[in-house]
Amino acid sequence: MHQIKIFKGVENDLQAMTQEINAWLAQSKARVLNMYGNIAPQSYSESGRGLTKSEFPPSDVLLVFLYET
Repeated sequence: MHQIKIFKGVENDLQAMTQEINAWLAQSKARVLNMYGNIAPQSYSESGRGLTKSEFPPSDVLLVFLYET
């Protein structure tokens, strides 16, 4: 049976997201059939700046895995 697993993170913390995905792959022994993702800017606040004090806020990262157990 096909299942999906969704991971969401931010681009300035990709190392933690990578570790989370690798741990899930090792623990679940999932057979990945397909993986796709997207990177998109975060929403701006009323002040016109992002969620950080930087002029350019980190982007949202989304990875979706289609897998079988």
